[in-house]
Amino acid sequence: MTKKLLFSALLVSVLGGSALADTKAKMAPAKPITVKLSDATGKSVGTAKLSPDAAGVKITLAVKGLTPGEHAIHVHETGKCDAPDFKSAGGHFNPEHKKHGLESPDGPHAGDIPNFTVDAKGGSTATIMASGIKLDDSEHSVFTGGGTALVIHAKADDLKTDPAGAAGDRVACGLIKK
Repeated sequence: MTKKLLFSALLVSVLGGSALADTKAKMAPAKPITVKLSDATGKSVGTAKLSPDAAGVKITLAVKGLTPGEHAIHVHETGKCDAPDFKSAGGHFNPEHKKHGLESPDGPHAGDIPNFTVDAKGGSTATIMASGIKLDDSEHSVFTGGGTALVIHAKADDLKTDPAGAAGDRVACGLIKK
């Protein structure tokens, strides 16, 4: 009887330890990733560093060669950036099938992100918060389906017009993959 009790205790300990290890692996903090952004000719326009944050994902841009003014930036559903128009990236990342726009009562898409400003010299070092995405294995993960794309548009997002905020052409794109 003592051997059975000892064996049972050992088995519970091993199985419990295995479950704990699995839980710790799932809870491991996501690591920042760097997305290389290119224009339609394949020329680098800079990078976006995506870092996990309690509010979603912090995106730190270091871009150059863009037109001055306000620009939209979105996470698109497909991890492809085929020139010249980057339409291969598909629509906005939208796992909950909502309407577009951070100001929409029926939105936003998970991939909707606030606009950023490019200075008179064509550069920006903006930091923006993307509250609808994650760097994990959830349905809001930018790694879903093998990856997504980060797309910069020619104009500002009006934050409400479906499906893309009247943000204009896609002028830069970068793959988001593990």
